[in-house]
Amino acid sequence: MAPVGPIRAAGGVVWRPGARGGVEVCLVHRPRYDDWSLPKGKLDAREHPLAAAVREVQEETGVHARPQLRLPSVRYRREGQPKVVDFWSMRALSTVRFTANSEVDRIRWVSPETAARVVTYPHDARVLRHFTGLPHVTAVIAVVRHALAGKRGTWTGPDDARPLDQAGRAQARSLAPVLAQVRPELIRSASARRCTQTVEPLAARLDLPIEIDSAFDEPKPGQDPADVAISAATRLAELAIECEAVVVSSQGKVIPPALARLSGLGSAKAWVTRRARVGCSPSPAGISPARTASPTDLVPRSIVPVVRVPRSHEGGGVSPERVILRA
Repeated sequence: MAPVGPIRAAGGVVWRPGARGGVEVCLVHRPRYDDWSLPKGKLDAREHPLAAAVREVQEETGVHARPQLRLPSVRYRREGQPKVVDFWSMRALSTVRFTANSEVDRIRWVSPETAARVVTYPHDARVLRHFTGLPHVTAVIAVVRHALAGKRGTWTGPDDARPLDQAGRAQARSLAPVLAQVRPELIRSASARRCTQTVEPLAARLDLPIEIDSAFDEPKPGQDPADVAISAATRLAELAIECEAVVVSSQGKVIPPALARLSGLGSAKAWVTRRARVGCSPSPAGISPARTASPTDLVPRSIVPVVRVPRSHEGGGVSPERVILRA
């Protein structure tokens, strides 16, 4: 008999600006257990954890939220069976009137410090303490490496015209509902056909145009890869200043060196993502990349939260390394 895997669930630390400064986070009371906890719930069949986290937050609290940083996952046993819950910090964007129900009968908005004292379970308190230590995130850029496009050597036309193959088209379709969770204002893409095709399902889903940006193109013959990395990193920083949420589709020779330069958190090799995976690579200590069974194994690449430079510091010598934070 095949071993039974853990119950998979996802949720969020949902925050909003506090009336007296700082932030407030949302807690839920579950009458079944008479406990206070972070909003979370089980994944639906074949659902990605990020999509489940956003859905469960909305269902339990009435809050429509934008996911930002990946938080530590928690593991415990529920009625004898192991359970894993993936968490993200989420910015509350809008709220509908909360209606008490059999699952959640009350919600509370309190400071993160108060929340860590109020929650019933120590693992929720640990997630909240981690959230409290994070910098304020004002922008999210989802950086996507293009989906599968066959082998470069078997394509006889110009490489920029190489299209997605059948598996790549499936990846692009699977990726769209995941990236849609960040509610992007813009979709930017390198000029290569496979890059634009990767975000076409997302663009159709959100009714947004795909804007071509050559800053995310791979180095051309005679072009210094370091210059390309600097250009891409600079453009990412500019987008983080201009917008609150953006999706960027680029290529494997651009994304790792650009993120390494922008973050100052390792070499380009540390930022290389596996094919046909979605996650945040590399992860901070103790946080595992999101990995689930098919079809989400078909979803490519990474979602990268960006910390926007305060406007008072623009042009004031703030280095790009201060503009990005790994998830």
